[in-house]
Amino acid sequence: MSTPLLQATNIAHAFDYPLFSNVNLTLHPQESIAILGRSGSGKSTLLHIFSTFIHPNKGHVSLLGRDLYQLKKEEIEMIRRHDLGIIFQAHYLFKGMKAIENIEIATLLSGEEIDPKLLERLEIAETMEQKIGELSGGQQQRISIARVLSKRPTIIFADEPTGNLDNETALLVMKVLLAYVEENDAGLILVTHDESMATLCDKRFRLENQQLEQFI
Repeated sequence: MSTPLLQATNIAHAFDYPLFSNVNLTLHPQESIAILGRSGSGKSTLLHIFSTFIHPNKGHVSLLGRDLYQLKKEEIEMIRRHDLGIIFQAHYLFKGMKAIENIEIATLLSGEEIDPKLLERLEIAETMEQKIGELSGGQQQRISIARVLSKRPTIIFADEPTGNLDNETALLVMKVLLAYVEENDAGLILVTHDESMATLCDKRFRLENQQLEQFI
């Protein structure tokens, strides 16, 4: 068995009230995992813990074989820049810039090059010279996803990436993400409320009653 990309052990966290406890999750290369849960169940917080942005009250996270909480800030920043890709429901693009310029920002920081085939798969190749403000919401979201994948991340964390998309475009996006995972020995953790998108992943978990449980 290959070394896990991510291993979370006994994770517990609370704000003003307990969110979850005893969460255990392992992500392997070429694997996709979906986490479902009601609004407020803590699934986005869990994603932020896995992706280095929140330190849990209890438990440990290993990323790419390294204990996250033993790393220096500079080392965590390098992992974020080169190994992690984070997709949000809100796309956070620079609206005064062209689509291609938004993607180039990510490749400049990571040292990678834009893959024309990725743009074709996402059906956005013809939008590259247009400014973000001229594009539809669905096109903007696909530009955002192209920006993340152009970094060539090893782990993709996606928080409701298809939430604002029509069914056809959502399915297109999921197919691109899953193809990337398979072709690049990468991993995907998807947080979603959409059961149909979750069924496309290799494993499915539900976060409810403060516990993360796998289901078929």
